[in-house]
Amino acid sequence: MKSFKWPKHSILIIAIVVMWLQTYFTYKTSFDLDIENMMQQFILLINPIAFLLFVFGISLFFKSYKVRNRFIISISVFLSILLYGNVVFYRFYSDFITLPVLFQTSNFGDLGNSVTTLINFSDIFYFTGLVIIILAIKFVPNAKQMVVVRPNMRRTYFVLSFAILFLNLGLAETERPQLLTRSFDRELLVKNLGTYDYHLYDIFVQSKSHAQRAMADGSELTDVTNYVKSNQTEPNKEFYGLAKKRNVIIISLESMQNFVINNKVNGQTITPFLNKLAKDDDTFYFDNFYHQTGLGKTSDAEFIVENSMYGTGRGAVFFTNSGNKFESMSDRLNDQGYATSVMHSNNKSFWNRDIMYKALNIDTFYDVESYDVTDDNSANWGLKDIPFMEQSVDIMKTMPQPFYTRMLTLSNHFPFTSDDEDQFIEPYDSGDKTVDRYFQTVNYTDKAVKVLFDKLKKEGLYDDSIIVMYGDHYGISENHNDAMAKYLDKESITPYDSAKLQSVPFFIHIPDSGKGEVMHEVSGEMDIRPTVLHLLGVDTSKDLQFGQDLFSKDHENFITFRDGRFITDKVVYAGEACYDAKTGEKLEDKTACEPLIQRANEKLDVSDKIINGDLLRFYDNKTGAVNE
Repeated sequence: MKSFKWPKHSILIIAIVVMWLQTYFTYKTSFDLDIENMMQQFILLINPIAFLLFVFGISLFFKSYKVRNRFIISISVFLSILLYGNVVFYRFYSDFITLPVLFQTSNFGDLGNSVTTLINFSDIFYFTGLVIIILAIKFVPNAKQMVVVRPNMRRTYFVLSFAILFLNLGLAETERPQLLTRSFDRELLVKNLGTYDYHLYDIFVQSKSHAQRAMADGSELTDVTNYVKSNQTEPNKEFYGLAKKRNVIIISLESMQNFVINNKVNGQTITPFLNKLAKDDDTFYFDNFYHQTGLGKTSDAEFIVENSMYGTGRGAVFFTNSGNKFESMSDRLNDQGYATSVMHSNNKSFWNRDIMYKALNIDTFYDVESYDVTDDNSANWGLKDIPFMEQSVDIMKTMPQPFYTRMLTLSNHFPFTSDDEDQFIEPYDSGDKTVDRYFQTVNYTDKAVKVLFDKLKKEGLYDDSIIVMYGDHYGISENHNDAMAKYLDKESITPYDSAKLQSVPFFIHIPDSGKGEVMHEVSGEMDIRPTVLHLLGVDTSKDLQFGQDLFSKDHENFITFRDGRFITDKVVYAGEACYDAKTGEKLEDKTACEPLIQRANEKLDVSDKIINGDLLRFYDNKTGAVNE
């Protein structure tokens, strides 16, 4: 019986096949990719092959088997780390890493147990391919032999890799026309191009955006200003100037989603104070309001509140475009005689805030150095919300009035752990610790908001202020859909449900106004800036902003997410499907969504054009003039 004869290029073949299977099984087990038909399944299966053929094929040029083997191991190590990095990132963000995120290293030291919570012992699985390749190099007989590769053979090999790439692109384009125009939809890109080709495309897009800024001039603003002005609304005279010259306090409620409002867990009320506030005669509570953040999460929400523009689709705009010129809400209120500030008991450099706040023309940043932070009053990410509220009011007393300040809470942050003395309700019992703990930390933040209101009244600041509160982004990602389905008493969480779960609470409280009511308009964070400025009696007719005044009679029930999904009062577009907004029923006929898909994409494109080209440097929002 003849012994098995290993092929000449055994190591190359083993490396390609092993990493291909490793990648495909990672797709299936670690990413929630919505596969609708057999063609999409086939594309998912083949999309890593072309890249792996090409990158490992470079080893065919080496004349030393030692250099070849080291190269194959090095590439395998790099691809394993890249793949695993996406897995860990996806567990929290339900998204894929972009190039700018990799350069946000100044944040890593502050992540603490948020990262360790995302890492499991079983993650060794993601490196089994690497182990197999190393063992093959050690034990396969011809691994230590060098084979001379003729040029025509190499050409045939690389022609094959490009042929598979073009086959992949052709099938992907058939399934999703104009795929490469949707750079903001990373799940769609990974599903069709593969993880590795997606990262190459991401590098291309980043290079293009840098070139876009270098080549931009004022002439590009003509189409932008026409688009923005055509979507502006007239303020409602009844509410315009209602809070004129009042102090403005805007509170970012970390990770708070709207499903907790007026709801219970195990028979316990989750947000008793916010529930009461929603019914207050001086409060406008918006129950159909959505976050519109991307990878920048809290910092994206800050950016949207200040500018009524989207963050970038590639990373946190606080990092990618902190050198831009902006026309922020702080800048507008500086002109109105307000003292502007942000209060956040964290390191000033986290999310590049110390740099970005200067670009936004914010007068003062009260960072961790402005607070008395001890082991007793802090946990996880920093100062607990109750002492944060108490100390912040003490700082407000020293501010010249009128002032505009934004407060960023911390306690309700992933992974939603808290000290025993701060747990006032029992956890949920889904078996998913992240979801189970979430209700306790939300409840703690609710108590902190009550402390804030009480102390503002005690210190004489309440009556002269307008208090605005919003949930900055989701807290429970799609990786916890099973537990959420259990809590919401659903069989499963559909793309429609996921879109609706992006709803976050939004409150506008104007003491002694007697104007409060529950508002059902479809609205989002983009609408905060124009709404607040109009309540203060500040004209925004010349401002380039994408939101609309929520009190305007012309306000449109249409909001677009950063990833291209959108919601109206009639339809929801999510997971590339169209749903009835009220029933959640999937509509086989996409006619109701198709014209809005184009509008949503246009809105994202125009916002990106402004940010990537730094076009506001050519615009004067006081006169509306464009400087060439």
